[in-house]
Order: sequence, then C-alpha cells, then structure tokens
Amino acid sequence: MKNLIKRALTGIIFVAILIGAICYHPISYLIVFSLVTGLTLWEFHGLVKDYEKASIKRIVNSLGGAYLFASTFAYANQWTGGIIFLPYLLYLIYTLVAELYYKAPNPINNWAFTFFAQIYCAGTFSMLNFIAATPDASGSIVYSPLFIMAIFIFIWLDDTGAYLIGSMIGKRKLFERISPKKSWEGFFGGLVAALAASQALAWYAPEVSWYNWLGLSATVVLFGTWGDLIESLLKRTLGVKDSGNVLPGHGGMLDRFDSLMLAAPASYIYIELFIRN
Repeated sequence: MKNLIKRALTGIIFVAILIGAICYHPISYLIVFSLVTGLTLWEFHGLVKDYEKASIKRIVNSLGGAYLFASTFAYANQWTGGIIFLPYLLYLIYTLVAELYYKAPNPINNWAFTFFAQIYCAGTFSMLNFIAATPDASGSIVYSPLFIMAIFIFIWLDDTGAYLIGSMIGKRKLFERISPKKSWEGFFGGLVAALAASQALAWYAPEVSWYNWLGLSATVVLFGTWGDLIESLLKRTLGVKDSGNVLPGHGGMLDRFDSLMLAAPASYIYIELFIRN
C-alpha cells in the first residue's frame, strides 16, 4: 500500500511538472526539457558503462545533449541562426578525439554508445522543439504547446488503456521475446483510448481537422509502442529492470519517456506532411 501511494504521488507530481512546464511559458519548457534530456543521457551512459573511469566524459555527454536540445529550441523559434550549433559540432569532434587519450580497450564501442545516445535521447527530444514552433497568422514562428500536450496526452492514455485492458483480458502476447506482459488486447485498448481523446482535442482545437487528430493519435500509439519495446530491448540486453531510480516507484527518466523517443520524430513527420502542408 505504501509503495502504491508513493507511486501515485510521484506520478501526479511528475505529470504536474511536465504540464506546467509545457503550458506556462516557453522558457519553463526549455529549462525542464533541457534537464530531462541531460538526465536521460546520464542514465543511458550509466546503463552501458561506457565512461570507464572518466566520469567527466559522462558529464560532458549529458551536457552536450542538453545543449543540442536548447540550441534546436532557439533555432526552431528563430531566435538565432545556424551558428548556434557550432559548439555542438565542437562537442562531436571532442568525442572522436578524446578516445585517443582515454586508452579504452574498445574505443569503437564508446563512439557507438555516445553517438547512439545523442540520437536516441537528445535527437528525439529536440524534435519536440520543431513540433512546438508554429507559424502564426503573420507567418512568424511562435511557441505553441498544443501538439506537445496532445502527444503526451495520447501517450498517457495509451499507457493507461493498455494497462487496464491488458490486465483484465490480455491473453495474446504482443512481443513476448522483449516484453512478456504486453498483449494485443492491451495494445488495442490503449489505441481506442487515444483515438477517443483525439476527438476531444478535435472539439477543443477545431483548426486541425478531426481526421488529422485521429491520424496523429494513431501515429503516437504505434510509434510509442515501438519506442517502449526498444527501451525494453535495451534493458533486457543489459540485464537491468529499470533505467534508474530518480522517480520513486516509476524507475528512471528513460522508463518514463521511452514511448516519446519514437513518437516525437514520427509525430513531427506526420504534422509536417498532413497538418501544416
């Protein structure tokens, strides 16, 4: 009972912080998600243990990813030009050159882990910035939380629907080799919950057609499920249950954002192809 209460309180606080950061102000969104990006990278490098004895490397990689998120935010909102990415390019050069001096037994593994982490964590989170950067009536770019909030709502309702339906009637395994507890019944339960939410959003934001809201919710569920499975594959390969313990009762930051890792870039593609064009 105590663990359930702790899990519930952590979940409520976590969701409240995310919603507040996204909806209150662009700067609050920037600060919180830059921190989230850095923490996911910190967790990832802790899982794969590619930093050897040089903890400074783990810190630099986490700060590099956080910088990529912040710089893409500034670029997407037209606060600056492409010059903002020059420090990140220097970081990538540093990543390659540093292995000459770390004397690691397998530097190729270290390069692979570092660059994969930057794509998997920082790159996917950065896609949110281009989703939020929305042209207004005059053609100027402004920060809009609408689509980011929609993506999180679809993910949360998908998780809830999948858990409830899967725990009640789930029998047919969705991907038993990677995640034995997931079922097809749960998948479709989550999908229905997200599709229903999309029509509530169509009423709230009619400037986007109901069928585009429907398509976006289906995109989030499909790619979010793959994102969840990919993180499960990562943890299963490394032999760990949770990516971390920063969120009591919920695991780590990677555990909480695994669905977003694929849902964010897929949603950006969908929004650009079918909503903004």
